[in-house]
Amino acid sequence: MSAEKWARKNGVKIGKNCFISTRGFPSEGYLIEIGDYVRIASHTRFFTHGGIWSLRQYYKNKDLDHFGKIKVGSYTSIGDNCMIMPGVTIGERCVIGGGSVVTKSIPDGCMVAGNPAKFIGYSEDFYNRLNKNKTLHCAQMNQDEKKDYLLSLPDSAFETKQYIKTEKK
Repeated sequence: MSAEKWARKNGVKIGKNCFISTRGFPSEGYLIEIGDYVRIASHTRFFTHGGIWSLRQYYKNKDLDHFGKIKVGSYTSIGDNCMIMPGVTIGERCVIGGGSVVTKSIPDGCMVAGNPAKFIGYSEDFYNRLNKNKTLHCAQMNQDEKKDYLLSLPDSAFETKQYIKTEKK
């Protein structure tokens, strides 16, 4: 069974044309709503509750409980190994960097990354930068064509990142 079918079976509301690669949904999947054209990469986990089992035991309060719904807007991409916490709403056209822990809601059109996730830019600016400078036009190629094409390009054609800032010795 595909990850998307498994999520739907557990009650997750999923819009059209999504690409779901994770099974990291809780038993309360019915508290999660995902818009259209959403990409959720592997090993991402959604949490609709948590953190109170030990407190329930310590305070001998068998009724202590809390839950939070999660909403993910259309045209949003969530990278590998993210954690989406209870009560979070992720807007439309957002990009969530791999490994992020999303503890607060994110407005439409934002890019976030980190633990906890922090604002790093706007999705539109990212799109415009890639569309202007780094589009390699291989999205419609099959795997063999793409491999041959990418391996034929000079290093300057690829995305490179700046070095992190360090203290001078």
